[in-house]
Amino acid sequence: MKPGVRLTILALSVMLSACQFVGPDYHLPKDAALNRPDLQGELAGKGADVISAPVEQDWWRLYQDQRLNQLIQQAMATNTDLRVAAANLSRARMQVQEAQAAGGFHSSVKLGAQRLQESGEAYLLTEKVPVSNVGDVGISTSYQFDLFGTLQRGIEAAEANADATQAASDTARITLVADVVRAYAQVCAANEEQGIAQQSLDLQRESLKLTQRLRDAGRGDETQVTRSQTQFKSLGAELPRYTATRQAGLFRLSMLLAKPLDQLPAGVATCAQLPHIAQVMPVGDGAALLKRRPDVRQAERRLAVATADIGVATGELYPDISIGATIGTVGILDDLGKQATNRWGFGPLLSWTVPSNGSRARIHEAEASTQAALARFDGTVLNAIRETQTSLAQYTALLERRDALADAQQSAQQAAEQTHRFFRAGRASFLADLQATRTYTDVRAQLASANTQVAMGQIDLFLALGGGWESARNK
Repeated sequence: MKPGVRLTILALSVMLSACQFVGPDYHLPKDAALNRPDLQGELAGKGADVISAPVEQDWWRLYQDQRLNQLIQQAMATNTDLRVAAANLSRARMQVQEAQAAGGFHSSVKLGAQRLQESGEAYLLTEKVPVSNVGDVGISTSYQFDLFGTLQRGIEAAEANADATQAASDTARITLVADVVRAYAQVCAANEEQGIAQQSLDLQRESLKLTQRLRDAGRGDETQVTRSQTQFKSLGAELPRYTATRQAGLFRLSMLLAKPLDQLPAGVATCAQLPHIAQVMPVGDGAALLKRRPDVRQAERRLAVATADIGVATGELYPDISIGATIGTVGILDDLGKQATNRWGFGPLLSWTVPSNGSRARIHEAEASTQAALARFDGTVLNAIRETQTSLAQYTALLERRDALADAQQSAQQAAEQTHRFFRAGRASFLADLQATRTYTDVRAQLASANTQVAMGQIDLFLALGGGWESARNK
């Protein structure tokens, strides 16, 4: 075996035996908030209309509303935010492929020809070198060794970034679903509340007519008529507010679906019944919540990226080592390919930029970034628990308020009907009848508003629970 070949094999053996990974291996610290069992208990509180059953993947189907399902399906296909998220995810996946292709084999081909006047003194000649037609043909290939794991850490960072981008896409998806349900509920609630307001207005119109007849019959006075007219006009003044609220919801749906109003599914604009879940709401438990919420997964993957970046920064301290081969022919065009113009080479190549203080600083910068990423991850975990617990508490309070107002409505309705009968029989004053009617009208409006708040509270709770992303990832 020739000495040159023996030296090359020995050098390769030494390089391969030195393979190691720079920087720390990624793992969650034991004291991370995610590893705290006291934060991962049952979420269902006492008295709440919720259970610890697993959260539905497509939670909006619990409403059993085909029109709502159609809206969400169309939004998934046309929403601009999801298109941005899909493009970002595609870019992140290409970055993984780019990182994976950073090492290994690299090849190049060179082919050129030129009329050349070389310098004679460059070849230690005193006379002028004649002008010639010179050609250069060559093929080179090399293999870069990742002896210190720098490239592998880059791959780890790219893969973790792709996972984080996937989590961001999941966040965009469940946020879109919640926005669509919320806008649809807003339209339905506005129509429902407008219907109740219209009924109250019709009731007040009848009361006004009765008051006018009593005045004409000598059993009332003009003051009672004026008060009844004032109440009638006051109720009528509320109707435009519901129209504006309905239109705002429709405009929101139009934006979310990227469609004009006249292309929204039939019946959306006239929906007059709030989406309603007929079963107890499933909320799961704390451990499942922290695995399910995409913002928690995104923060954890960002921590993995920051940890891998320490290895990438540390790898700058070490040389790049590769082995390559080249073959070609260089010379006068007429002589190309002849023995005198042929050349070849084979051997290892070491390229090393001597580390400076800046290299060490970049390592410390990456370590500080990792500590910041860990703090953000812990904060995201704690915020996920807080958001869910707060949504549960608010949802429970909204249910209790709605139930209390439902009882109050029944009482107010009975009182208004009795007082009105007494008034027509002359056993109650006009003011008593007017006050009973006003009280019933106010309670009905409050109950309608409470039902809307319960519906919105359900949406906020499902959004906090992070449900609705699994189906997209499994497709």
